[in-house]
Amino acid sequence: MAASKHKQIATDFLSAVASGDVRRAFASYVADNFRHHNGYFAGDAEPLARAMEENARENPEKKVEVEQLIEEGDRVVAFSRLRHKPDAPQFALIHIFRFEGDRIAELWDLGQEVPENSPNQYGMF
Repeated sequence: MAASKHKQIATDFLSAVASGDVRRAFASYVADNFRHHNGYFAGDAEPLARAMEENARENPEKKVEVEQLIEEGDRVVAFSRLRHKPDAPQFALIHIFRFEGDRIAELWDLGQEVPENSPNQYGMF
């Protein structure tokens, strides 16, 4: 089954910002009234875009792999793995996107470092 348009936009957005194509991602996918719910940044698009650009410059080998996508109504949840550098620890990320039409109107993000020697036999992915 093909991914929905919103799932594809969420995936494209995450791939673009991870690769450093932040301004195109924001211009293509983010609504004018965008709100972000990360406690470390002001809640509008510009501070987040600047932080994503800085992170991409500092981590040019960064990789994001979307593992699961869940859609309900106007929301898409993306569960991904992130590695800033090939030898760096992995992180498990959850992004929750709220859409208005085909634009991302709100974004929540949560992350947790993947323990190197986890006692959980099922892993985080």
